[in-house]
Amino acid sequence: MIVNKETKVVKDIANKRLVVVREFDAPLEQVWHAWTDSKLLDLWWAPRPWKTETKKMDFREGGAWLYSMVGPDDARHWCRVDYRTINKPKSFTSDDAFCDENGKVDSTFPSMHWKNDFIETNAGTKVKVEISFDKEEDIQKILELGFEEGFTMALGNLDELLEK
Repeated sequence: MIVNKETKVVKDIANKRLVVVREFDAPLEQVWHAWTDSKLLDLWWAPRPWKTETKKMDFREGGAWLYSMVGPDDARHWCRVDYRTINKPKSFTSDDAFCDENGKVDSTFPSMHWKNDFIETNAGTKVKVEISFDKEEDIQKILELGFEEGFTMALGNLDELLEK
């Protein structure tokens, strides 16, 4: 059993990179499934009181996930994830961006390049997410938008989901 389920976030501004690490008391396949199935992602991806609603998802290399984060006042923020590489159940890479409801990228917001690694441990699964940015201003803007707090809350939601 993992005692310390703290989300660790390392900000490497100079190299335009964030590294997020979180361990879960769940088998690798279960954690992988929670990251790659839209029905499960909708249950944990958004920080409360927000929720995630998937419009469509095609989890394959070259596929995409189009979803909205829906606020308590029904405000919607659309995002798309374009899957680049998938090495089931060990890793996948993607490009993430804010967009409109049809998936057209909003270039006024930074895009992010994600590398997600899923590592089996004696106690469960460690997830390591490396997020890189094109410019230093981009990482700063994402942090100002509350990424660290929001993603930490979402990973806590995932922990709760995996315990069920």
